[in-house]
Amino acid sequence: MILILTPNITPEKEEYKQLMSALANLQNIQIRVHTVQGTEQLLTEVYLIGNTKSLSTDYMKSLPGVEKVVRVSEEYRVLGRHKNDDRPTHFYYNGVRFGQDNLNIFAGLCAVDTPEHVEMMMKALHENGLVCTRMGAYKPRTSPYSFQGHGRKCLPYVFELAGKYGIKVIAMEVTHESHVMEIRETLYRTGNPTGVMLQIGTRNIQNFELLKIVGRQQEFPVLIKRGFGITLDESLNAAEYLASEGNHKVVFCLRGMKTNMGDPHRNFVDFAHVPVVKHLTRMPVCIDPSHSVGLRSSDPNGILDIMHVTAQGVIAGANMILVDFHPEPNKALVDGPQALLLKELPHFLEDVQIAREAYEKRLALAQRYR
Repeated sequence: MILILTPNITPEKEEYKQLMSALANLQNIQIRVHTVQGTEQLLTEVYLIGNTKSLSTDYMKSLPGVEKVVRVSEEYRVLGRHKNDDRPTHFYYNGVRFGQDNLNIFAGLCAVDTPEHVEMMMKALHENGLVCTRMGAYKPRTSPYSFQGHGRKCLPYVFELAGKYGIKVIAMEVTHESHVMEIRETLYRTGNPTGVMLQIGTRNIQNFELLKIVGRQQEFPVLIKRGFGITLDESLNAAEYLASEGNHKVVFCLRGMKTNMGDPHRNFVDFAHVPVVKHLTRMPVCIDPSHSVGLRSSDPNGILDIMHVTAQGVIAGANMILVDFHPEPNKALVDGPQALLLKELPHFLEDVQIAREAYEKRLALAQRYR
């Protein structure tokens, strides 16, 4: 059960103290409090964990400071959609809105290699009106002999160049809690010129201790990628680990499933699950066409497969695109064969816009016939 309190209620207020006193008398119920500082209001949610079936919603709503009561289902208690649950499906971070009703594009380097390539990428994003990117500093690899990323050594120039070109959010994978500390410390030392969305990769989606650690911090939002060999339910529960520890700023990413049924693509594209995730949860949904397709193949008309699957995800309602570009893919240290060229960025963005307009028309049509 979730108690949504009246806006701007704080622990110092008498009604908050009275509410906590009343909740303390509940038997075998754990209490977790989560606050969200919005642009204008402080929002507080109180989670009652345990057997809450016997608790009357009318009684709980009558308690001091309670504006609304949501009785949750067993599945995805924090991030899920529940009956009569009108909690927001969006959040803001560093001035950028992430929600189930808008679209953000994170084009960038799968792995940071040189400062020159980072600057070329940032400059191209700025010239095309983008404020988000992906930059891989820490790279978990299948082979221990493959390039593992430059790590903390590249963070200063990545963050400084992001600030120079007005990039507000960088999606960056972490594989250990020390990476979170390094990102936080480097942002501070460079004057916080940008923001970071921590990424949990497909290999770490069931690294439950890492999920708990990343979930306990609420400074950075989290992009969590679906596991490449587990069910959607298992992946959504991994996202729930983050939220259950306190971080509700979570974006769920579809990146393809590992199976030879997807051949010749690198993975079997799973973008049909975009509306499924939006139906089951309140998370914005990201698609990763680069790691789904994994190569620069195209149809007889010259349209790249990566653009085709991107359009499929956007028309299905995707809210974020994570896509690889590189100034010189033949020199890329990771996944060069799947990277789009910088000169293809305007084409890619225009193609995405066409798909987004198609989705909006479909949405208007559905509303008309509802």
